[in-house]
Amino acid sequence: MADGIVTGFDGSARSGAAVDWAAAEAARRGVPLRVVHAWPWLGQADGDGPAAAPRRGALRELDGVADRLRSAHPGLDVVTEAVADDPADALLARAAGHRLVVLGSRGLGGFAGLLVGSVGLAVAARSTTPVVLVRDGAPANGADGADEGADRPEVVVGVAGGSSAAVLEFAFAEAELRGARVRAVHGWEAVPFWTAAGWVPPQEDVELRGAGIRDGLLQVLAPLRAAHPGVEAVVETRTGGAAPALVAASARADLVVVGRREHRLGTRLGAVAHAAVHHCTAPVAVVPHG
Repeated sequence: MADGIVTGFDGSARSGAAVDWAAAEAARRGVPLRVVHAWPWLGQADGDGPAAAPRRGALRELDGVADRLRSAHPGLDVVTEAVADDPADALLARAAGHRLVVLGSRGLGGFAGLLVGSVGLAVAARSTTPVVLVRDGAPANGADGADEGADRPEVVVGVAGGSSAAVLEFAFAEAELRGARVRAVHGWEAVPFWTAAGWVPPQEDVELRGAGIRDGLLQVLAPLRAAHPGVEAVVETRTGGAAPALVAASARADLVVVGRREHRLGTRLGAVAHAAVHHCTAPVAVVPHG
């Protein structure tokens, strides 16, 4: 199944939310959906003995999930698969050539603390395909062609002067698909300085610096706005740092987009991406880039 969406299901509420979100996205795009259940001790593929019981149970549950998704999205091509493998390894092996990998996360949201599942973190940190992490209770996928106004869907993307074109293109393409606006968010900090009398608060015009940052970000976004003329784009700057700014903006977002630089030696999320997947209330897309 090429050019579709891959999602993981383990029977939990958070994986159910991710599967539902993935199915809506597959239907929106008109692409197939692969639902994968992976567990190292799933048992043998053939046979009727006790060793095959876990696999038979998983297949029955996957059949029920597929029936439910086809009922909710008539015409959706759903394929299910149960594999005896490490979940992260199985999902990574199936991610290549697909548009998205969609996985569940769990927690309370906000800075009260959201615990992202270890599988979700491992896949998001290693995948060469964009990974969307969806928490149980996340807002439903925004409808196409939403009306202008306060209820219009938004795709929030963290942006800086050196932001990756791949990450911004992903955000604009997702907004275009949803009939949404892009909110490009940049958080910055006014840094105090040291004098003989000790640390002194920054002596700068916050409004003036903010205006300068907005002008610079508009220049960064100009090629994307030209390539997607139907997508409204707004720039938002906040003091206090990049991660808090992105988390605050996520409260009204349908999707949050962050980048992950691909490292040759090791795989990890950057500080802003790490904060986003742990604390944003909306689904978070982690987009790998060079």
